[in-house]
Amino acid sequence: MRLVVFPDTQSAGRAAAREAAGLLRSKADVNLGFATGHTMIPVYGELVRLHEEAGLSFKRARTFNLDEYVGLGRGDSDSYYEYMMHRFVEQTDLSEDWFFIPDGKAPDPEAECERYERLIKECGGIDLQLLGLGRNGHIGFNEPGSSPESRTRVVALAEKTREVNETDFRKAEPPRHAITMGLATILEARRIVMVVTGWEKAEILKAVLTTPPTSEVPATYLHDHPEVTLIADREALEKYFQEIVSFGYEMKVTPPR
Repeated sequence: MRLVVFPDTQSAGRAAAREAAGLLRSKADVNLGFATGHTMIPVYGELVRLHEEAGLSFKRARTFNLDEYVGLGRGDSDSYYEYMMHRFVEQTDLSEDWFFIPDGKAPDPEAECERYERLIKECGGIDLQLLGLGRNGHIGFNEPGSSPESRTRVVALAEKTREVNETDFRKAEPPRHAITMGLATILEARRIVMVVTGWEKAEILKAVLTTPPTSEVPATYLHDHPEVTLIADREALEKYFQEIVSFGYEMKVTPPR
């Protein structure tokens, strides 16, 4: 795992966007795996800027989102579908036909999971997967206890996850279930970039970096992947910096610009 440290949230987000942009420039028909949440806002902001100011095109790309709440989807302001439309799809030249996300409103959620998993495989798999990190160590909505063999499925959300996400819901309380790519699905991506920012993530980031793979901290399974870049800001790392350094990570600390 390669670890790159940036001075703040915005510069970390821009760096993650540049990872995706660099791949897109070398392979126009790339399959990108996307995440949502507050950490990803500067990532999409930079991708939109690169599209508008530097001509970065998504016309031949496909995007696959990690997850969606059960019961939410197109037209629901609290859905990840609308999050992506507002922050990325409507501001770029990505075809809506090639923007893929689990359908949280599907009448048969289990069948939807099978369809989504099959779609990813039929399209050739994911070239680069962007990830955030939940405060309990989840990636996607693979909560503690998730199997590394898991595939796209319906999951019950941990209470800690629902508490953290509560401020994002304006009309109702957070749903109790979601559809998520499984850990095995995520780990089949050819490259993974995980973005971790903010002092609130310091404890869990230390756990991820210093703990062998365990289902109690699902993100630790990233240690089993050969091509992972972890992009963090100073707030997320400085409290345990020396302890993390002692584990021998290949680390690059980027100074403020």
